[in-house]
Amino acid sequence: MTEPTSAIAGTVETPWRRFAADFLDSRLAVAGLALLATVLFVALFAPVISPQNPYDLSRLDIMDAKLPPGAQSLDGQTFLLGTDDQGRDMLSAIFYGLRISLGVGVLSTLLALGLGLTVGLVAGYFGGKTDAAIMRLVDLQLSFPAILIALILLAVLGQGVDKIVVALVTVQWAYYARTVRGAVLVERNREYVEAAMGLQLPTVRILFRHLLPNVMPPLIVVATVQVAHAIALEATLSFLGLGMPITSPSLGLLISNGFTYLLSGKYWISFFPGIALLVTIVGINLVGDQLRDVLNPRLQK
Repeated sequence: MTEPTSAIAGTVETPWRRFAADFLDSRLAVAGLALLATVLFVALFAPVISPQNPYDLSRLDIMDAKLPPGAQSLDGQTFLLGTDDQGRDMLSAIFYGLRISLGVGVLSTLLALGLGLTVGLVAGYFGGKTDAAIMRLVDLQLSFPAILIALILLAVLGQGVDKIVVALVTVQWAYYARTVRGAVLVERNREYVEAAMGLQLPTVRILFRHLLPNVMPPLIVVATVQVAHAIALEATLSFLGLGMPITSPSLGLLISNGFTYLLSGKYWISFFPGIALLVTIVGINLVGDQLRDVLNPRLQK
C-alpha cells in the first residue's frame, strides 16, 4: 500500500499523532515534558554551557570558597549560585551532577528492565512450578525496603558508579518482573498466542515477537516512574555517604556536602542541588503520570 500524499496525510489521524495529541492534552504533562527536556539538555551539554569545570583542580581557588549567590571572585568571575566549600561554582557543579544522576538512573533502569522483562515473560508464559518459584523470589525481594537492600549491598561492594548501578538493578528488577508476568497471564490465552503455539513456533519467538509488544504499554509507565525512583534512591545513598565517590559527585553528594553548613547560614550549597533534584523527579513523574493515562484507556478522561 502506497503512502498517502501530503494533502491527504494532513487529514489522516495516525496512531502516533493520536498518542501525541492525547499526551499533550494535559498542561501538567506539557510542563513535565518541558522540565525534563531542560534537564536533559543541561546534562548532555554540561561541558559546553558550564561556566567552569568544577572538578578541574587547576580552576579552583580556596579563596572563592563558600561565596554567596551573585558574588564575584578576585578575578571578576560571577558565581550566580555561589560556591561550595572547595570554591567550586555551584551552577557548574549542578550541571555536572545532573549528568551523573541521570546517567545512573537511566542505566540502572534499563538493565533492571531487561532482567525483569525476561524473568516476567518466562514466569507468565510457562506457569506452574517455574512461575511459583520465580514469584516467590520476587515476593521475597519486594518484602524488604529497597533502601535497606541497597545499603547492605553497598556496604559490601563499596563506593563507585558500577557498584551503585548493581545495587539499583538489584532493587528494581522485581517490579518489572511482576508487571510483565501479570500482563503475560492475560495475553497467554488469547487466540494469537494459541495460534503461534499451534504452529510450533520457537518459544523465544513467541515470547519476544508476539507477547512482548502487547505487554510493553504498562512496562513503559513503570520504567518511567522507576527512573525517578532510581535517581531519588541514588541521591539518598550518596547523601548517606555510600553512593557516588567524591570524584564523581551526583546531586545527592552535592546536597550532602553542604548539609553541615546549613546551620551557619550557607544554605545555597545544599539548597540549589536539592531544587535541581526536585525539578528532575517532578518532571519525570509528570511525564509518567500522563503516559499512564494515555496508555490505559480506563484512566482516560
